[in-house]
Amino acid sequence: MDIKVLGSGCAKCKATVDTLTKVAAAKGVSITLTKVEDIRDIVGYGVMSTPAVVIDGKVVHAGSVPSSDKVEGWMHG
Repeated sequence: MDIKVLGSGCAKCKATVDTLTKVAAAKGVSITLTKVEDIRDIVGYGVMSTPAVVIDGKVVHAGSVPSSDKVEGWMHG
């Protein structure tokens, strides 16, 4: 599972990375996590508010830190 976190590296972006990492470890899901901090790359995804989460090329969340429950739903593997 290829996951990108789009954001400037702010506290909410770091919290998003932490949540994704913890849930993946708890569920035993293998992920590749990339942080995208370049504003041009972020806008290229059509995202106007961060943090945002992109899974396998699709934007699944933007504008806040996703809840653990929401992340578990994405990792139903």
